[in-house]
Amino acid sequence: MRDIVLNRKPLLVLCLCLSCMAVWGQWSGDTVLFPRQEVTLLFVGDLMQHQAQIDAARISNGYDYSDCFLQVKKEIEKANLAIGNLEVTLAGKPYRGYPQFSAPDEYLTAIKDAGFDVLLTANNHCLDRRKKGLERTIFMLDSLKIPYVGTYLNKEERERRYPLLVEKNGFRIALLNYTYGTNGIPVDTPNVVNYINKKVIEEDISKARAMNPDVLIACVHWGIEYKSLPEKTDKELAGWLLEKGVSHIIGSHPHVVQPIEVICDSVGEKHLVVYSLGNYLSNMSKRATDGGLMVKLTLEKSNNKVSLSDCGYSLLWVSRPAVSGRKNFRIYPSGVSTDSLNNVEKNKLNLFLEDSRKLFGKYNKGINEYIFK
Repeated sequence: MRDIVLNRKPLLVLCLCLSCMAVWGQWSGDTVLFPRQEVTLLFVGDLMQHQAQIDAARISNGYDYSDCFLQVKKEIEKANLAIGNLEVTLAGKPYRGYPQFSAPDEYLTAIKDAGFDVLLTANNHCLDRRKKGLERTIFMLDSLKIPYVGTYLNKEERERRYPLLVEKNGFRIALLNYTYGTNGIPVDTPNVVNYINKKVIEEDISKARAMNPDVLIACVHWGIEYKSLPEKTDKELAGWLLEKGVSHIIGSHPHVVQPIEVICDSVGEKHLVVYSLGNYLSNMSKRATDGGLMVKLTLEKSNNKVSLSDCGYSLLWVSRPAVSGRKNFRIYPSGVSTDSLNNVEKNKLNLFLEDSRKLFGKYNKGINEYIFK
């Protein structure tokens, strides 16, 4: 029996090696070709809290926002990394909507429960409640262990936390976030807000690249509110960011959707540029402001080469109690059954979809709509 065991050892080792090759890679001559890896990222627009939203979510012992995300929660959770723009402060009571937002803490809990992994905080409302608002927002994000990018308690914290590096599915994803301004409110010392400043951004890109990321994504709060096309300056900044080594660019602020482009560079690499995701959850009712986008991109890594393998956008519309007659706000993706919607809701949803598809049909490049239910 002992002789048989000894004689089988080399065969056992060979089988184990071949098994490992089957799991980790394929044998090709003298080279091991590693299997393709994938990671899916999902970006959504402005997560806002107008007074009507706060009032609608009020319950006897606090606030309940669970209804808001019912129709989109599964799609958010499917992504390996879901990222949204937190366009409110969590400054505590009194809770207020526009023009200087302070949302209930339960709103942040609902955002996390919906499946969001990272939140962007550099936007024009991040200083609505000045120093207290910025610092308490960071405290709440940290207390719920939600990574964020864009605002910081001080320079030391920014140095330690920025750029944000997230590791998912074997990918190293570096995130940058900047805003054009903060509604004229100056940042109080020692707090830091990431403003759009090419000198600073160039330094940040160098620092990010030193982290050896597989992909570098810049999220920029820019543009003109309610305009359906990007400004010339936005396009110029996008081009400059790509030249400096940014892989993909995600924009927000106009509160309406703007075109999306997939740009091929001189070596054939694809770069996604989203000029505006529009609103994700808000009380805005003006035409084109009552909806937005979920943009999904799939990154592929094969033999240490990373590329954009797929991307798509899904349109969504927000139903308000003033229209629906229900207690709370709710996000509806374009593929959802409209049986539960009243005629006014259906008409508003269809108008948003028609306007958006007309705009995208004319200006989008290299990306298509995807439908989920």
